[in-house]
Amino acid sequence: MIILDKPYVSTFLEETIVKLDLPVLNNGIKAEFNLSNKIKFLDDKEFVKRFQEKNEGLVYTNSENSINWITNNLSFTDLPQKIEVFKDKVKFRELLKSMHPNFFYQEVGFDNLDEIDVTEIEMPFIIKPSIGFFSMGVYKVSSISQWRDVVNKLKKEVNSLADNYPAEVINTNKFIIEENIEGEEFAVDVYYDNEGKPVILNILKHIFSSREDVSDRLYITSKEIIEKYYSGFTSFLSELGKLINLKGFPMHIEFRIDKDENIVPIEVNPMRFAGWCTTDIAYYAYGINIYEYFLKQKKPLWEEILKDKEGKTYSIVIADLPRDVKVATIEGIDYDKFKSYFENPLEMRKVDYIKHGVFAFLFAETSEGNWQEIDGILKSDLKEYLKFKD
Repeated sequence: MIILDKPYVSTFLEETIVKLDLPVLNNGIKAEFNLSNKIKFLDDKEFVKRFQEKNEGLVYTNSENSINWITNNLSFTDLPQKIEVFKDKVKFRELLKSMHPNFFYQEVGFDNLDEIDVTEIEMPFIIKPSIGFFSMGVYKVSSISQWRDVVNKLKKEVNSLADNYPAEVINTNKFIIEENIEGEEFAVDVYYDNEGKPVILNILKHIFSSREDVSDRLYITSKEIIEKYYSGFTSFLSELGKLINLKGFPMHIEFRIDKDENIVPIEVNPMRFAGWCTTDIAYYAYGINIYEYFLKQKKPLWEEILKDKEGKTYSIVIADLPRDVKVATIEGIDYDKFKSYFENPLEMRKVDYIKHGVFAFLFAETSEGNWQEIDGILKSDLKEYLKFKD
């Protein structure tokens, strides 16, 4: 069963719903995205009844905007409690204490940011909304002077974030300060089957342009990444699942791996895979329809899937607008030029940049020896693809 919501529904997801004849909650989203008339929409009561009729009902949502509906309408299940643990980063750290007893974190109210004595906190550290999304309001602090600057920036951002996202997605009343985890960052799309075993559907490496970068510009996946980290992540996820008894549960979880090869989770996005339907990269890279795999409880045969993937890197490029450019000065986007930059663009999805501050999501395949393509788009300010008003 599917719950769709803003900000984005991909054509691939829509076609999958039609192909698999999946029931979808009728929450007004059909008109918002002009969805197919072939989709079966159920009202609240019908959706809940259908869920109850299935002994092991499975629900997937493309957006955390749906969390409030799940909390209010599926309270007879344990989904709301599990979602809350994962969405609230403080509760998530409390859950993980047995696995990471020495990890530092501290909850702080937005109104108390000016009162924090950061000289008592080891730097660098990370501050972010306790309930957050998409690297919004996330900062790395390496000095006292930088802390003052970050607090000022957060004060300016808070109203905008609160206006654009519900409290279940971003809550700017509470923040968490936690130790910075040095190391490589990864994101994993995984579901727990009805026996509580984790099934990994993709592993993405989050690439940064510098040590201070916390943006979401670029994620990559490849045969080498899957083969190197699959076993370690599976073991960790098995232990995590036991802590909270996860079954029939999809999630997008972010990790860092430190210099000692310790796997440290950063956060979990429950009930969905990679946001904005960027999880679809699994299909373009590996032929895995993650919606079908979860809802039909299918498991990837990774050894077979990866046979012909040697020397290929698959990327998700999030084309965000430069922070120093005012949207009002932009006349349009040169999408043809942007797409032509890539050796083998697989899919480009245009986005309303006025509303979202991102003009496109693009999936690309890059051959071995062409890392400069990936490095170039990672470090670009993307201004060359913007058409400015005279």
